[in-house]
Amino acid sequence: MHIEEFRAYCLSKNRVTEEFPFDENTLVFKVYGKMFALTGLEEPDLKVNLKCDPEKAISLREHYKSITAGFHMNKKHWNTVEVDGSFSDDFFKDLIDHSYDLVVKGLPKKLRDQLL
Repeated sequence: MHIEEFRAYCLSKNRVTEEFPFDENTLVFKVYGKMFALTGLEEPDLKVNLKCDPEKAISLREHYKSITAGFHMNKKHWNTVEVDGSFSDDFFKDLIDHSYDLVVKGLPKKLRDQLL
């Protein structure tokens, strides 16, 4: 998956916005103002930070060399995923969905209900 496909997939989700809150090279995707994905635009290869359930994060890191503790993030709750062809686009989309769903789950009920 390339950056354009990643961006389009993230933006296809309900109430997602894209922002550059840190600098002009770090693209951040948020749902209702809460981050669920971010990537650097200057990297030659797509590397994405995604939120992850802590137990699942450990398991993913053990099974995939391209998934590591979140760079510059809370390493318990975030993974850095290097999109290097070692897994399918569908698997990568599942990781994005998991991140989005975790953030949505943490939103107030009123906001969650607006996503339906």
